[in-house]
Amino acid sequence: MRLGLALGYWGRGPNPDHLDLAAEAENLGYDSVWTAEAWGSDAFTPLTWIAAHTSRIRLGTAIAQMAARTPTATVADLVRRAFTARDLDEKWCGDITYVQVGGTWLYLACVLDICSRWVLGWSMATHMRTGLVIDALEMAVATRGGHVDGVIFHADRGSQYTSAAFAQVSDRFGIRRSMGRVGSSYDNALAESFWQGLKREAVQGVFTTVRQARLEIFRWLTYYNTRRRHSALGYLSPAEFERQHQRGRKLTLAA
Repeated sequence: MRLGLALGYWGRGPNPDHLDLAAEAENLGYDSVWTAEAWGSDAFTPLTWIAAHTSRIRLGTAIAQMAARTPTATVADLVRRAFTARDLDEKWCGDITYVQVGGTWLYLACVLDICSRWVLGWSMATHMRTGLVIDALEMAVATRGGHVDGVIFHADRGSQYTSAAFAQVSDRFGIRRSMGRVGSSYDNALAESFWQGLKREAVQGVFTTVRQARLEIFRWLTYYNTRRRHSALGYLSPAEFERQHQRGRKLTLAA
């Protein structure tokens, strides 16, 4: 017999009790864990968080607020796990993660260029409202001098990315939105790998203050862009890769 556990609706922010229940269900041999997910609101999507702390149990979601499943919330997947690009500003990807600060959480949104792995934009806040991801996207646009028409931006189907406000900002800059499936971390694997690197290299235990967390994360992001080498980039940093890429582009145009 296959048994499933329903966790109900997930409010804002991670709920440690739900994670404990999911882990215990896995230990007891349950086949799956189900949780409700809201579309079009500022609700945190728990599936990826639970997946990071369990190994076998299947994860599912029941969709609430069906009326909110507008075309904004059903954007196509234009990337399809092809996390490569031949040129800068061809494809971007973004995501949200969180780090513990004392008894609360600090949330971080980032935008990466898939070609160079450069972190073009980021935003940190003690909330997960849509403004968090909009701020990161607008910083990315500013980093590129405002000329990003036609770039594909890929993310998961978290409510921040499916919101009408985020769609409006994307449309204003000519950004083509792309989204993976609900609850599939593989559909945004590059962003997930980036978060793993940040937490492995920059997050040592629990930060004591928000200021400390912001400072350490900012330092790591600067290091990541300017000094951290990537095998996918021929063991160059994102900054050096972009310099060489731009140099090669100029030589090609001159020829």
